[in-house]
Amino acid sequence: MEESGNAIGFLENKTILITGSTGFLAKILLEKILRIQPNVKKLYLLLRATDETTAMQRFCNEVMGKDLFKVLKKKWGANLDRFISEKVSVVSSDISVSDMGLEDSTLVEEIKHNVQIIINLAATTKFNERYDVALGTNTLGAKHVVNFAKQCPNFKLLVHVSTAYISGEKEGFILETPHKLGESLNGTEGLNIEIEQRIIEQRLKQLKANGASEKDVTIAMKDLGIQRANEYGWPNTYVFTKAMGEMLINDLKHNLPLIIIRPTIVTSTYKEPFSGWIEGMRTIDNFIVGYAKGKLTFIPCDTNSIIDMIPADMVVNTIIATMMMHKLQPPYQTTIYHIGSSMRNPIKPGDLLRFTCQYFIKKPWFNGDGNAIKVKEITTFNNFASFHRYITIRYLIFLKVLELVNKASCNCLEDKYNDLKRKLNWVMRQVQLYRPYFFFKARTFLSLGERILAMILYKDVVKLIDLMTPT
Repeated sequence: MEESGNAIGFLENKTILITGSTGFLAKILLEKILRIQPNVKKLYLLLRATDETTAMQRFCNEVMGKDLFKVLKKKWGANLDRFISEKVSVVSSDISVSDMGLEDSTLVEEIKHNVQIIINLAATTKFNERYDVALGTNTLGAKHVVNFAKQCPNFKLLVHVSTAYISGEKEGFILETPHKLGESLNGTEGLNIEIEQRIIEQRLKQLKANGASEKDVTIAMKDLGIQRANEYGWPNTYVFTKAMGEMLINDLKHNLPLIIIRPTIVTSTYKEPFSGWIEGMRTIDNFIVGYAKGKLTFIPCDTNSIIDMIPADMVVNTIIATMMMHKLQPPYQTTIYHIGSSMRNPIKPGDLLRFTCQYFIKKPWFNGDGNAIKVKEITTFNNFASFHRYITIRYLIFLKVLELVNKASCNCLEDKYNDLKRKLNWVMRQVQLYRPYFFFKARTFLSLGERILAMILYKDVVKLIDLMTPT
Protein backbone atom coordinates (compact mmCIF):
# COMPACT_ATOMS: atom_id res chain seq x y z
CA MET A 1 0.00 0.00 0.00
CA GLU A 2 1.35 3.40 -0.92
CA GLU A 3 1.54 6.07 1.72
CA SER A 4 -1.76 7.42 0.49
CA GLY A 5 -3.77 10.30 1.84
CA ASN A 6 -6.38 7.78 2.94
CA ALA A 7 -4.01 6.00 5.34
CA ILE A 8 -2.54 9.27 6.59
CA GLY A 9 -5.94 10.78 7.11
CA PHE A 10 -7.31 7.74 8.90
CA LEU A 11 -4.47 7.59 11.42
CA GLU A 12 -4.55 11.31 12.20
CA ASN A 13 -5.55 12.11 15.78
CA LYS A 14 -6.14 8.41 16.59
CA THR A 15 -5.30 6.88 19.97
CA ILE A 16 -4.17 3.29 19.49
CA LEU A 17 -3.12 0.59 21.95
CA ILE A 18 -0.78 -2.11 20.62
CA THR A 19 -0.03 -5.31 22.55
CA GLY A 20 3.10 -7.39 22.07
CA SER A 21 5.05 -4.28 21.15
CA THR A 22 8.47 -5.92 21.07
CA GLY A 23 7.28 -8.46 18.50
CA PHE A 24 8.31 -8.56 14.86
CA LEU A 25 5.07 -7.29 13.30
CA ALA A 26 4.41 -4.79 16.08
CA LYS A 27 7.72 -3.03 15.44
CA ILE A 28 7.02 -2.74 11.73
CA LEU A 29 3.51 -1.43 12.45
CA LEU A 30 4.84 1.12 14.95
CA GLU A 31 7.49 2.33 12.50
CA LYS A 32 4.93 2.65 9.72
CA ILE A 33 2.48 4.71 11.77
CA LEU A 34 5.14 7.06 13.12
CA ARG A 35 6.70 7.50 9.68
CA ILE A 36 3.55 8.26 7.67
CA GLN A 37 1.43 10.04 10.29
CA PRO A 38 3.29 12.21 12.82
CA ASN A 39 -0.09 13.61 13.89
CA VAL A 40 -1.28 10.35 15.39
CA LYS A 41 -2.55 11.37 18.81
CA LYS A 42 -1.09 8.67 21.06
CA LEU A 43 0.29 5.14 20.83
CA TYR A 44 0.11 3.06 24.00
CA LEU A 45 2.64 0.24 23.65
CA LEU A 46 2.12 -2.72 25.96
CA LEU A 47 5.07 -4.98 26.58
CA ARG A 48 5.94 -7.58 29.18
CA ALA A 49 7.97 -6.11 32.03
CA THR A 50 8.03 -6.06 35.83
CA ASP A 51 7.83 -2.26 36.04
CA GLU A 52 7.81 0.89 33.92
CA THR A 53 11.59 1.34 34.11
CA THR A 54 12.20 -2.15 32.77
CA ALA A 55 9.53 -1.60 30.13
CA MET A 56 11.25 1.56 28.91
CA GLN A 57 14.62 -0.20 28.83
CA ARG A 58 13.12 -2.97 26.69
CA PHE A 59 11.52 -0.41 24.40
CA CYS A 60 14.79 1.46 23.87
CA ASN A 61 16.87 -1.67 23.34
CA GLU A 62 14.48 -4.06 21.61
CA VAL A 63 12.39 -1.61 19.59
CA MET A 64 13.94 1.78 18.88
CA GLY A 65 17.43 0.32 18.96
CA LYS A 66 16.74 -1.76 15.88
CA ASP A 67 17.96 -0.92 12.38
CA LEU A 68 14.31 -0.95 11.28
CA PHE A 69 13.93 2.62 12.57
CA LYS A 70 16.86 4.13 10.64
CA VAL A 71 14.56 5.85 8.11
CA LEU A 72 12.54 7.41 10.94
CA LYS A 73 15.73 8.45 12.74
CA LYS A 74 17.04 10.10 9.58
CA LYS A 75 13.74 11.92 9.09
CA TRP A 76 13.60 13.37 12.62
CA GLY A 77 17.29 13.60 13.48
CA ALA A 78 17.92 15.28 16.82
CA ASN A 79 14.17 15.77 17.37
CA LEU A 80 13.39 12.04 17.40
CA ASP A 81 13.45 11.61 21.20
CA ARG A 82 11.07 14.52 21.69
CA PHE A 83 8.74 13.19 19.00
CA ILE A 84 8.71 9.69 20.52
CA SER A 85 8.09 11.00 24.05
CA GLU A 86 5.09 13.00 22.79
CA LYS A 87 3.49 10.24 20.74
CA VAL A 88 4.43 7.01 22.52
CA SER A 89 3.56 5.80 26.00
CA VAL A 90 5.33 2.58 27.02
CA VAL A 91 3.35 0.47 29.48
CA SER A 92 4.47 -2.61 31.43
CA SER A 93 1.89 -5.36 31.17
CA ASP A 94 1.18 -9.06 31.01
CA ILE A 95 -1.85 -9.93 28.90
CA SER A 96 -1.90 -13.49 30.21
CA VAL A 97 -3.44 -12.22 33.47
CA SER A 98 -6.65 -10.30 34.19
CA ASP A 99 -6.71 -6.60 33.25
CA MET A 100 -3.65 -7.35 31.08
CA GLY A 101 -1.43 -6.94 34.15
CA LEU A 102 -1.97 -3.17 34.27
CA GLU A 103 -1.47 -2.01 37.86
CA ASP A 104 -1.28 1.79 37.75
CA SER A 105 -4.95 2.70 38.29
CA THR A 106 -4.48 6.28 37.08
CA LEU A 107 -2.82 5.14 33.87
CA VAL A 108 -5.44 2.44 33.35
CA GLU A 109 -8.25 5.00 33.54
CA GLU A 110 -6.38 7.28 31.15
CA ILE A 111 -5.99 4.48 28.62
CA LYS A 112 -9.60 3.36 28.93
CA HIS A 113 -10.90 6.89 28.45
CA ASN A 114 -8.72 7.71 25.43
CA VAL A 115 -8.11 4.54 23.45
CA GLN A 116 -10.09 4.14 20.23
CA ILE A 117 -8.39 1.16 18.59
CA ILE A 118 -6.66 -1.89 20.04
CA ILE A 119 -4.37 -4.01 17.87
CA ASN A 120 -3.61 -7.31 19.58
CA LEU A 121 -0.26 -8.54 18.30
CA ALA A 122 0.87 -10.28 21.50
CA ALA A 123 1.64 -13.93 20.80
CA THR A 124 4.12 -16.70 21.28
CA THR A 125 4.72 -18.28 17.87
CA LYS A 126 6.82 -21.30 18.80
CA PHE A 127 5.17 -24.43 17.44
CA ASN A 128 6.13 -26.44 20.54
CA GLU A 129 5.90 -23.73 23.20
CA ARG A 130 5.14 -24.76 26.77
CA TYR A 131 1.40 -25.32 26.93
CA ASP A 132 0.93 -23.13 30.00
CA VAL A 133 2.80 -20.25 28.34
CA ALA A 134 1.01 -20.58 24.97
CA LEU A 135 -2.45 -20.88 26.52
CA GLY A 136 -1.74 -17.86 28.74
CA THR A 137 -0.66 -15.58 25.90
CA ASN A 138 -2.45 -16.84 22.78
CA THR A 139 -5.74 -17.89 24.34
CA LEU A 140 -6.35 -16.17 27.67
CA GLY A 141 -4.49 -13.08 26.45
CA ALA A 142 -7.10 -12.65 23.71
CA LYS A 143 -9.85 -12.95 26.32
CA HIS A 144 -8.28 -10.28 28.53
CA VAL A 145 -7.86 -7.89 25.60
CA VAL A 146 -11.55 -8.21 24.67
CA ASN A 147 -12.65 -7.65 28.26
CA PHE A 148 -10.46 -4.55 28.48
CA ALA A 149 -11.83 -3.16 25.20
CA LYS A 150 -15.39 -3.44 26.55
CA GLN A 151 -14.47 -1.00 29.32
CA CYS A 152 -13.37 1.76 26.92
CA PRO A 153 -16.21 4.30 26.36
CA ASN A 154 -14.75 5.78 23.16
CA PHE A 155 -13.76 2.46 21.64
CA LYS A 156 -14.09 2.04 17.85
CA LEU A 157 -12.34 -1.16 16.77
CA LEU A 158 -10.43 -4.26 17.91
CA VAL A 159 -7.95 -5.86 15.53
CA HIS A 160 -6.83 -9.34 16.54
CA VAL A 161 -3.90 -10.85 14.63
CA SER A 162 -4.21 -14.63 14.38
CA THR A 163 -2.82 -17.07 11.80
CA ALA A 164 -4.21 -18.71 8.66
CA TYR A 165 -2.89 -22.04 9.93
CA ILE A 166 -5.54 -22.43 12.61
CA SER A 167 -7.18 -24.45 9.82
CA GLY A 168 -4.78 -27.26 10.69
CA GLU A 169 -4.21 -29.73 7.89
CA LYS A 170 -7.39 -29.10 5.93
CA GLU A 171 -7.05 -29.26 2.16
CA GLY A 172 -8.55 -26.98 -0.47
CA PHE A 173 -9.62 -23.41 0.21
CA ILE A 174 -9.23 -22.03 3.72
CA LEU A 175 -12.39 -20.00 4.23
CA GLU A 176 -12.75 -16.82 6.28
CA THR A 177 -15.11 -18.40 8.77
CA PRO A 178 -14.96 -17.92 12.56
CA HIS A 179 -14.07 -20.75 14.93
CA LYS A 180 -16.96 -21.55 17.22
CA LEU A 181 -16.35 -22.12 20.91
CA GLY A 182 -15.62 -25.79 21.61
CA GLU A 183 -15.41 -26.78 17.93
CA SER A 184 -12.54 -29.14 17.11
CA LEU A 185 -10.97 -29.81 13.72
CA ASN A 186 -11.37 -33.58 13.82
CA GLY A 187 -14.87 -33.76 15.26
CA THR A 188 -13.73 -34.81 18.72
CA GLU A 189 -16.17 -33.45 21.26
CA GLY A 190 -15.39 -31.99 24.66
CA LEU A 191 -12.98 -29.15 23.84
CA ASN A 192 -13.35 -26.80 26.80
CA ILE A 193 -10.84 -24.05 27.53
CA GLU A 194 -11.54 -24.07 31.28
CA ILE A 195 -10.84 -27.80 31.35
CA GLU A 196 -7.59 -27.18 29.45
CA GLN A 197 -6.59 -24.73 32.18
CA ARG A 198 -7.34 -27.31 34.87
CA ILE A 199 -5.34 -29.97 33.00
CA ILE A 200 -2.34 -27.64 33.00
CA GLU A 201 -2.75 -26.79 36.68
CA GLN A 202 -3.03 -30.45 37.67
CA ARG A 203 0.00 -31.45 35.60
CA LEU A 204 2.13 -28.65 37.08
CA LYS A 205 1.01 -29.61 40.60
CA GLN A 206 1.90 -33.24 39.92
CA LEU A 207 5.33 -32.31 38.56
CA LYS A 208 6.04 -30.14 41.58
CA ALA A 209 4.99 -32.94 43.96
CA ASN A 210 7.39 -35.28 42.16
CA GLY A 211 10.26 -32.82 42.56
CA ALA A 212 10.70 -32.30 38.82
CA SER A 213 13.45 -29.93 37.70
CA GLU A 214 12.62 -26.80 35.69
CA LYS A 215 13.98 -28.53 32.60
CA ASP A 216 11.72 -31.54 33.17
CA VAL A 217 8.73 -29.24 33.72
CA THR A 218 9.44 -27.44 30.44
CA ILE A 219 9.68 -30.72 28.52
CA ALA A 220 6.48 -32.01 30.13
CA MET A 221 4.60 -28.79 29.32
CA LYS A 222 5.78 -28.88 25.72
CA ASP A 223 4.73 -32.51 25.35
CA LEU A 224 1.36 -31.76 26.94
CA GLY A 225 0.70 -28.94 24.46
CA ILE A 226 1.37 -31.15 21.43
CA GLN A 227 -0.70 -33.97 22.96
CA ARG A 228 -3.72 -31.72 23.62
CA ALA A 229 -3.46 -30.11 20.17
CA ASN A 230 -3.35 -33.50 18.43
CA GLU A 231 -6.29 -34.69 20.54
CA TYR A 232 -8.55 -32.16 18.80
CA GLY A 233 -7.00 -32.18 15.34
CA TRP A 234 -4.41 -29.39 15.43
CA PRO A 235 -0.78 -30.19 14.53
CA ASN A 236 0.96 -28.08 17.17
CA THR A 237 0.52 -26.00 20.31
CA TYR A 238 0.82 -22.65 18.53
CA VAL A 239 -2.09 -23.03 16.12
CA PHE A 240 -4.20 -24.83 18.75
CA THR A 241 -3.91 -22.00 21.28
CA LYS A 242 -4.41 -19.34 18.58
CA ALA A 243 -7.59 -21.12 17.47
CA MET A 244 -8.88 -21.15 21.05
CA GLY A 245 -8.03 -17.45 21.28
CA GLU A 246 -10.26 -16.77 18.28
CA MET A 247 -13.01 -18.86 19.87
CA LEU A 248 -12.96 -16.75 23.03
CA ILE A 249 -12.88 -13.44 21.17
CA ASN A 250 -15.87 -14.38 19.01
CA ASP A 251 -17.78 -15.64 22.03
CA LEU A 252 -17.09 -12.64 24.28
CA LYS A 253 -17.07 -9.70 21.89
CA HIS A 254 -20.88 -9.16 21.81
CA ASN A 255 -21.31 -5.76 20.07
CA LEU A 256 -17.61 -4.99 19.88
CA PRO A 257 -16.41 -4.06 16.35
CA LEU A 258 -13.85 -6.76 15.49
CA ILE A 259 -11.39 -7.55 12.71
CA ILE A 260 -9.44 -10.82 12.69
CA ILE A 261 -6.27 -10.88 10.59
CA ARG A 262 -4.95 -14.28 9.52
CA PRO A 263 -1.56 -14.06 7.80
CA THR A 264 0.27 -17.07 6.40
CA ILE A 265 4.06 -17.46 6.77
CA VAL A 266 5.37 -13.95 7.48
CA THR A 267 8.74 -13.18 5.92
CA SER A 268 11.05 -10.16 5.74
CA THR A 269 9.93 -6.74 4.51
CA TYR A 270 9.36 -6.23 0.79
CA LYS A 271 9.62 -2.43 0.55
CA GLU A 272 8.92 -0.57 3.79
CA PRO A 273 10.76 1.01 5.37
CA PHE A 274 13.33 -0.82 3.23
CA SER A 275 13.55 -4.30 1.76
CA GLY A 276 14.91 -7.35 3.55
CA TRP A 277 14.49 -6.44 7.23
CA ILE A 278 13.84 -9.42 9.44
CA GLU A 279 14.44 -10.24 13.07
CA GLY A 280 15.38 -13.59 14.51
CA MET A 281 14.97 -17.01 12.95
CA ARG A 282 11.41 -17.21 11.75
CA THR A 283 9.43 -20.21 10.50
CA ILE A 284 11.11 -20.83 7.17
CA ASP A 285 14.45 -19.19 7.94
CA ASN A 286 15.64 -22.11 10.10
CA PHE A 287 15.68 -24.35 7.07
CA ILE A 288 17.28 -21.80 4.75
CA VAL A 289 20.10 -21.09 7.21
CA GLY A 290 20.50 -24.80 7.97
CA TYR A 291 20.93 -25.45 4.25
CA ALA A 292 23.35 -22.53 3.80
CA LYS A 293 25.53 -23.89 6.63
CA GLY A 294 25.62 -27.31 4.99
CA LYS A 295 23.67 -28.97 7.82
CA LEU A 296 20.46 -29.60 5.86
CA THR A 297 21.05 -31.97 2.97
CA PHE A 298 17.66 -33.69 2.76
CA ILE A 299 14.07 -32.84 3.55
CA PRO A 300 10.65 -34.52 3.37
CA CYS A 301 8.24 -32.39 1.36
CA ASP A 302 5.83 -32.46 -1.53
CA THR A 303 7.71 -30.30 -4.02
CA ASN A 304 4.48 -29.60 -5.91
CA SER A 305 2.41 -28.45 -2.94
CA ILE A 306 1.99 -24.80 -1.90
CA ILE A 307 4.14 -22.77 0.46
CA ASP A 308 2.25 -19.60 1.31
CA MET A 309 4.47 -16.66 2.29
CA ILE A 310 3.75 -12.96 2.72
CA PRO A 311 6.18 -10.07 3.44
CA ALA A 312 5.78 -8.45 6.85
CA ASP A 313 5.22 -4.92 5.52
CA MET A 314 2.34 -6.20 3.38
CA VAL A 315 0.75 -7.64 6.52
CA VAL A 316 1.13 -4.29 8.29
CA ASN A 317 -0.27 -2.39 5.30
CA THR A 318 -3.26 -4.72 5.25
CA ILE A 319 -3.89 -4.17 8.97
CA ILE A 320 -4.07 -0.42 8.36
CA ALA A 321 -6.19 -0.82 5.23
CA THR A 322 -8.71 -3.09 6.96
CA MET A 323 -9.11 -0.54 9.74
CA MET A 324 -9.74 2.15 7.12
CA MET A 325 -12.43 0.16 5.35
CA HIS A 326 -14.15 -1.23 8.45
CA LYS A 327 -16.71 1.57 8.27
CA LEU A 328 -18.05 -0.13 5.12
CA GLN A 329 -18.91 -3.27 7.10
CA PRO A 330 -22.24 -3.88 8.90
CA PRO A 331 -22.18 -2.74 12.56
CA TYR A 332 -20.94 -5.26 15.12
CA GLN A 333 -19.90 -7.74 12.44
CA THR A 334 -16.73 -9.78 12.82
CA THR A 335 -14.70 -9.43 9.64
CA ILE A 336 -11.95 -11.95 8.92
CA TYR A 337 -9.15 -11.32 6.43
CA HIS A 338 -6.64 -13.83 5.15
CA ILE A 339 -3.30 -12.38 4.12
CA GLY A 340 -1.39 -14.72 1.85
CA SER A 341 -0.01 -15.29 -1.62
CA SER A 342 -1.25 -18.76 -2.55
CA MET A 343 -4.20 -17.56 -4.65
CA ARG A 344 -2.51 -14.89 -6.75
CA ASN A 345 1.20 -15.72 -6.55
CA PRO A 346 1.68 -19.31 -5.33
CA ILE A 347 5.14 -20.77 -4.89
CA LYS A 348 5.96 -24.47 -4.69
CA PRO A 349 8.48 -25.87 -2.19
CA GLY A 350 10.44 -27.27 -5.12
CA ASP A 351 10.83 -23.76 -6.54
CA LEU A 352 11.89 -22.37 -3.17
CA LEU A 353 14.51 -25.09 -2.76
CA ARG A 354 15.84 -24.40 -6.26
CA PHE A 355 16.02 -20.64 -5.66
CA THR A 356 17.79 -21.21 -2.34
CA CYS A 357 20.32 -23.54 -3.91
CA GLN A 358 21.04 -21.12 -6.75
CA TYR A 359 21.47 -18.23 -4.32
CA PHE A 360 23.95 -19.94 -2.00
CA ILE A 361 25.98 -21.34 -4.89
CA LYS A 362 26.51 -17.75 -6.07
CA LYS A 363 26.72 -16.20 -2.59
CA PRO A 364 27.89 -18.87 -0.15
CA TRP A 365 27.70 -18.71 3.64
CA PHE A 366 31.09 -18.32 5.36
CA ASN A 367 31.92 -20.39 8.42
CA GLY A 368 33.74 -19.19 11.54
CA ASP A 369 37.11 -19.76 9.87
CA GLY A 370 36.19 -17.52 6.95
CA ASN A 371 35.82 -20.38 4.48
CA ALA A 372 32.92 -20.53 2.02
CA ILE A 373 30.52 -23.40 2.64
CA LYS A 374 29.80 -25.35 -0.54
CA VAL A 375 26.22 -26.52 -0.96
CA LYS A 376 24.64 -28.95 -3.37
CA GLU A 377 21.11 -29.67 -4.49
CA ILE A 378 19.02 -30.85 -1.58
CA THR A 379 17.54 -34.36 -1.58
CA THR A 380 13.74 -34.42 -1.19
CA PHE A 381 11.32 -37.17 -0.20
CA ASN A 382 7.76 -36.79 -1.50
CA ASN A 383 6.28 -38.93 1.28
CA PHE A 384 7.13 -39.87 4.85
CA ALA A 385 7.45 -43.57 4.11
CA SER A 386 10.48 -42.99 1.86
CA PHE A 387 11.89 -40.48 4.34
CA HIS A 388 11.68 -42.97 7.22
CA ARG A 389 13.31 -45.68 5.11
CA TYR A 390 16.19 -43.31 4.39
CA ILE A 391 16.58 -42.37 8.05
CA THR A 392 16.51 -46.03 9.09
CA ILE A 393 19.12 -47.16 6.58
CA ARG A 394 21.37 -44.12 6.87
CA TYR A 395 21.20 -43.35 10.59
CA LEU A 396 19.10 -45.64 12.83
CA ILE A 397 20.94 -48.86 11.96
CA PHE A 398 24.27 -47.14 12.51
CA LEU A 399 23.02 -45.69 15.80
CA LYS A 400 21.94 -49.14 16.99
CA VAL A 401 25.31 -50.64 16.09
CA LEU A 402 27.06 -47.76 17.87
CA GLU A 403 24.95 -48.43 20.96
CA LEU A 404 25.97 -52.11 21.03
CA VAL A 405 29.65 -51.30 20.46
CA ASN A 406 29.49 -48.69 23.20
CA LYS A 407 28.11 -51.21 25.70
CA ALA A 408 30.68 -53.82 24.68
CA SER A 409 33.52 -51.32 25.17
CA CYS A 410 32.44 -50.27 28.67
CA ASN A 411 30.82 -47.03 27.44
CA CYS A 412 33.98 -45.71 25.76
CA LEU A 413 31.82 -44.26 22.97
CA GLU A 414 29.12 -42.89 25.27
CA ASP A 415 29.65 -39.24 24.32
CA LYS A 416 29.62 -39.93 20.59
CA TYR A 417 26.52 -42.13 20.90
CA ASN A 418 24.60 -39.59 22.99
CA ASP A 419 25.59 -36.73 20.67
CA LEU A 420 24.40 -38.55 17.54
CA LYS A 421 21.21 -39.69 19.27
CA ARG A 422 20.49 -36.13 20.44
CA LYS A 423 21.00 -34.69 16.95
CA LEU A 424 18.81 -37.34 15.33
CA ASN A 425 16.05 -36.83 17.90
CA TRP A 426 16.17 -33.07 17.26
CA VAL A 427 15.85 -33.58 13.50
CA MET A 428 12.90 -35.94 13.92
CA ARG A 429 11.14 -33.52 16.30
CA GLN A 430 11.58 -30.64 13.84
CA VAL A 431 10.32 -32.76 10.94
CA GLN A 432 7.28 -33.81 12.95
CA LEU A 433 6.53 -30.19 13.94
CA TYR A 434 6.81 -28.87 10.39
CA ARG A 435 5.29 -31.93 8.68
CA PRO A 436 1.90 -30.28 7.96
CA TYR A 437 3.61 -27.37 6.19
CA PHE A 438 5.92 -29.57 4.08
CA PHE A 439 2.82 -31.16 2.59
CA PHE A 440 0.40 -28.23 2.68
CA LYS A 441 -2.57 -28.76 0.35
CA ALA A 442 -4.62 -25.62 1.05
CA ARG A 443 -4.89 -22.08 -0.26
CA THR A 444 -6.05 -18.97 1.56
CA PHE A 445 -9.38 -17.95 0.07
CA LEU A 446 -9.87 -14.32 -0.98
CA SER A 447 -13.40 -13.15 -0.23
CA LEU A 448 -15.32 -10.31 -1.87
CA GLY A 449 -14.24 -8.13 1.06
CA GLU A 450 -10.58 -8.77 0.33
CA ARG A 451 -11.04 -8.07 -3.37
CA ILE A 452 -12.65 -4.75 -2.44
CA LEU A 453 -9.75 -4.13 -0.07
CA ALA A 454 -7.26 -4.82 -2.86
CA MET A 455 -9.06 -2.27 -5.03
CA ILE A 456 -8.81 0.32 -2.27
CA LEU A 457 -5.11 -0.38 -1.98
CA TYR A 458 -4.64 0.15 -5.68
CA LYS A 459 -7.10 3.07 -5.84
CA ASP A 460 -9.32 1.26 -8.35
CA VAL A 461 -12.30 3.42 -7.45
CA VAL A 462 -14.35 2.70 -10.57
CA LYS A 463 -14.36 -1.05 -9.98
CA LEU A 464 -15.07 -0.49 -6.29
CA ILE A 465 -18.17 1.56 -7.10
CA ASP A 466 -19.31 -1.03 -9.65
CA LEU A 467 -19.03 -3.80 -7.09
CA MET A 468 -20.97 -1.87 -4.45
CA THR A 469 -23.75 -0.81 -6.84
CA PRO A 470 -26.79 -3.14 -6.77
CA THR A 471 -27.52 -4.86 -10.09
